[in-house]
Amino acid sequence: MEVLVTGGAGYIGSHVALGLLDSGYKVTVIDDLSTGNENLIPAKSEFINCNINDNEKIESLLKAKKFVALMHFAGFVEVEESVNYPRKYFENNTTNSIKLFDLCLQNGLSNIIFSSTAAIYGNPTHKGLVSETDDIRPINPYGESKVRTEYYLQQFDSSKINYVILRYFNVAGADPKMRSGLIKKNPTHLIKIASEAAIEKRSSIQIFGNDYNTPDGTAIRDYIHVSDLADIHIKTLQFVLEKKQSEIFNCGYGKGYSVKDVLNVTNSLCKNRINILNAPRRLGDAEMVVSDISKLKRMIDWTPKYNKLDFIIKTAIDWELKLQNEQIS
Repeated sequence: MEVLVTGGAGYIGSHVALGLLDSGYKVTVIDDLSTGNENLIPAKSEFINCNINDNEKIESLLKAKKFVALMHFAGFVEVEESVNYPRKYFENNTTNSIKLFDLCLQNGLSNIIFSSTAAIYGNPTHKGLVSETDDIRPINPYGESKVRTEYYLQQFDSSKINYVILRYFNVAGADPKMRSGLIKKNPTHLIKIASEAAIEKRSSIQIFGNDYNTPDGTAIRDYIHVSDLADIHIKTLQFVLEKKQSEIFNCGYGKGYSVKDVLNVTNSLCKNRINILNAPRRLGDAEMVVSDISKLKRMIDWTPKYNKLDFIIKTAIDWELKLQNEQIS
């Protein structure tokens, strides 16, 4: 069975492509390398360099191969950038995604797994875990662009399409075998930045806001190891193919860590002490977002393997060392 993976040269897409190959699937990767990196594309996959809005190239591919599913990762993901350039996000994350889905449906590919985000929940009004039935209230264009794409999928009944929408919480870490990890020139991911500081690639790290209404004043997030997230994709693919029904799942561990928690663990793993600076809050950042994953655990046969913060951060640091030693950028 062959799966079409858009954004397979990206951080999460490349890990899922590896997971699919490890599980015996064939994989075709589509990526225009605008944010992805060719070093991350698994050698055993077929790679096609194109944007998801290249209808002619993608349609010829859909006619030439019999894909069992589309896994759609291609998209822009930076909250701060989306605030500054909202049109860029709506055009790529929403308009281009919808065009791709339509093209797939027209060519008989009706199983879709869509990469969404916890950013759609915005700043939850309660302190408890966030469930799939919570209010949708994004506070930035990135979240809104994903919401609009979700709504497009949800308008179809099961006679037309089977979809799974996966709402990622904070994805971090790297493949334990060091086959893939996050490559980014100007990262905004906390654990990526902390890992760079841990190997002295950067001289300091900023905490954006230390006056939140949380126990230590810093924002709280639910971090999931990227390989566990990849495994969720494999399990939800099996779910779609067997059950032929559509669902929405949160993807996290259901446990929150503050920015200071992450930096304390990073400091305990590295020999140097990270120089930490306080900075104002960033526009579009939420105070606390932690997942309720009871639905995922109830409906999908998935058990996390790497749900320890120190392991997540250690793999991220090991990946930074690999990039440094092999001079990959």
